[in-house]
Amino acid sequence: MKKASEKIRLAGTRKPGLAAEMERPGSHSRQAAYVLRLYVSRSTLKSERAVKNIKQVCEEHLKGRYDLEVIDIHQHANLARDEQIVAVSTLIKRLPLPLQRLVGDMSDLDRVLFGLDLKVQEQ
Repeated sequence: MKKASEKIRLAGTRKPGLAAEMERPGSHSRQAAYVLRLYVSRSTLKSERAVKNIKQVCEEHLKGRYDLEVIDIHQHANLARDEQIVAVSTLIKRLPLPLQRLVGDMSDLDRVLFGLDLKVQEQ
């Protein structure tokens, strides 16, 4: 499996499909490449905070194993419509499966880590 890049791409520079990025059966999600999309609304304070927070989480917990695409719903309304985005900021973890959605400014570290399958929920 090829390594995911750390590069953060803006919408409009999408990769031609995710099939090549699928993890091998049996591989553990903590070692897999992560494909993330963060839908934001222009440069609002909440969106800026979400971008900053998810970048920090990715650098600390997924260094070298993630691809983050930041999408402004005003510039790319069709992508937001296709993904059925109803609130911003919304983070979609496309890979590794299962697909997960997180809404908010990504400031709750435990919730974000749990949503990315990087932390087990405490009982």
